[in-house]
Amino acid sequence: MFFRLFFLCLVTLFLAPALPARAEQRIALVVGNSDYEAVSPLANPSNDAALIAATLEGLGFEVHRLIDVDRAELTRGIAHFGRALRGAGPEATGLFYYAGHGVQSFGVNYLLPVSAELSDAADLSLVAVEVQSVLRQMFSAGNRTNIMILDACRNNPFSNIPEFNDNGLAEMKAPTGTFLAYATAPGAVAMDGGGENSPFTRAMASLMPTPGLPIEQMFKQVRVEVLRETGGMQTPWDSSSLVGDFSFAEGEKLTARDLEAQQFWESIKDSRDPVQIMLFLRGYGDTAFAGEARGLLTSVMEQELAGVGVPAAPTASEAPPEDEQKLFEAAQASNSIEGYERYLSAYPEGTFAEFAQGELVALREKAGADGTPGGVSLPEVAPAPPAAAVEPKEEVITFLSPLTSSEPAVNGLSISEIIESTPLFPPVEGLPESFWKGQKCSSCHHWTQERICTQAQTYLEEATRGAVGKEHPFGGAFKQKLQTWAASGCN
Repeated sequence: MFFRLFFLCLVTLFLAPALPARAEQRIALVVGNSDYEAVSPLANPSNDAALIAATLEGLGFEVHRLIDVDRAELTRGIAHFGRALRGAGPEATGLFYYAGHGVQSFGVNYLLPVSAELSDAADLSLVAVEVQSVLRQMFSAGNRTNIMILDACRNNPFSNIPEFNDNGLAEMKAPTGTFLAYATAPGAVAMDGGGENSPFTRAMASLMPTPGLPIEQMFKQVRVEVLRETGGMQTPWDSSSLVGDFSFAEGEKLTARDLEAQQFWESIKDSRDPVQIMLFLRGYGDTAFAGEARGLLTSVMEQELAGVGVPAAPTASEAPPEDEQKLFEAAQASNSIEGYERYLSAYPEGTFAEFAQGELVALREKAGADGTPGGVSLPEVAPAPPAAAVEPKEEVITFLSPLTSSEPAVNGLSISEIIESTPLFPPVEGLPESFWKGQKCSSCHHWTQERICTQAQTYLEEATRGAVGKEHPFGGAFKQKLQTWAASGCN
């Protein structure tokens, strides 16, 4: 009998379905205070809290919501949040989000319950809740990752009290393992927003579900979006002491190419150099970092153009003749060697000449090394006697020497002359014409011999060598010349 029971136990153990490993627990406290009783009410915080709570729940967070709460309710909610986090274990993630009025006094930040009423600045700690009390609850849990998000830097509700003349919130130090995010820079005021949500919260909610997007990258994209929406009047701020990676939404593991793109982007993103950003987008425009790169490029280009002036829109006289346009469209439709040759024969210096040259080269390479279209056979010719081998002469390129190229926009001009020319194509696909058409590259990018050398040297690096074959404002041939020039020392 004993052996039979023992055998049944073994069978039960082996046949029972394996339980999945427990995923990290995610706990969030979301607070939104709009209906203030004694100070100016706010339109959006309760909506913002509802949007963030729903977004977090969709991302696996256990969310506790507090809407329009007084001081006692807010304090109890924070204490409950701390207990839940401490019970979740060291691998848990804690998140605190607050939308509503927030003030600072003597460098200390406070969150205002809807019941807050104040006539003397000395009583602030008696009617409000110190932000540090939330950080203390998080830190006491000893868990790996904590996130605090404060959309609480709106107008000063106590501006009538003389001692209250500080705007926004004071910057805080993030305890180890914590990511702090503010709706705007320390000491600045954020916007409540004209719609149902603030610009900061709306941007966050749209980006949080992005698969595999690291939190640091996400908040940089939030910053770009808020700057764009507010016309540069609001700059979100963050501070991090995270010791591990965190993404709100699970994503596929980065491929070798994604890791390569990440390494390249990390090396250039803080430079705000439009040339480097364009190089990145040409080589890695389909990776997870492309969105941030495009946003940063737009911001940088707008700032640079503000200094040099935006060119007037092209006039009708600058448009290509109708006959040329039709002939080029016919060549594109046929996508044949004969079509592009017909266009170039009629318009060797036409608007689309360089593009046609590039397509022609590609089609000839595809047809065969001898340039013969596929399917056409030529009569056999007796081979000529072999000529004496001649060592190919290495091209020497300097900054001032004329270049030899099949592309008319490059041939006969030096690098110094080309960078003073007007681009033929947008530096990045989809870039508005006002950013590049009619501009000189030396103006758009402040190109000098030193800066163009820096760009050329990237073509020698393994990570960006593939960008040499991609489109360029002056065509791919110019990049190949730059690569040769860089290899010889940028003389």
